[in-house]
Amino acid sequence: MRSELFAQDHFEQQSRERWTRQSDRMLRVGLGPDVVATKGAMVAYQGRMSFRHEGAGSIGKLMKKVLTSEDAPMMRVAGEGEVFFARQARHVFTVLLEGEALSVGSASLLAFDDTLAWDIRRVGGAGLMAGGLFNLELSGHGVLALCSDGPPMILDCSGQPTFVDPQAAVAWSANLVPGIQNDLSMGSLLRGGSGESFQLAFSGPGFVVVQPSEGVPVVRQG
Repeated sequence: MRSELFAQDHFEQQSRERWTRQSDRMLRVGLGPDVVATKGAMVAYQGRMSFRHEGAGSIGKLMKKVLTSEDAPMMRVAGEGEVFFARQARHVFTVLLEGEALSVGSASLLAFDDTLAWDIRRVGGAGLMAGGLFNLELSGHGVLALCSDGPPMILDCSGQPTFVDPQAAVAWSANLVPGIQNDLSMGSLLRGGSGESFQLAFSGPGFVVVQPSEGVPVVRQG
């Protein structure tokens, strides 16, 4: 059988590394140690694996998940072999944390070492009109994987105030505390607005990762 489908680039990339990008849109993680992933991120695995729901881990985080409706359900992957993660053909990146912390939009989180701690953070000033914005903060020692809907851009927030569409923000420095920039006025509300009423406002030493997309539109049943 002959086909360009069987080109060497399409075969699994063998590696001794635990975290390996198979391509710019797919990630391979070797087990051993457990990995925590967002549900629905697994696309294939080889070996013997078990997948189970990952709870909040504490009453405090459980209450945050209930009160914030944080929509990043997680699963714990355990076993021996390799598991492959991807999401909607988005670009995949890994980040090694060495005692640092990183804030991540839940829609951009793919998977992380179970050695990393995580918690839910609320964006200051994000009330009902902004949809109630929350993110996950990961910290400690280990690797996490992010996905970006297209090639990302890194913005330095230290030189001047920086404003980002909430759906375009992939991750940012944990020392930055974003607020909400609200450009909505009664006049613009009556005229239909611009569609860009709320932005995340960043200021200070740090960076924000921005994707060239506002994400997959959510179709609401009505």
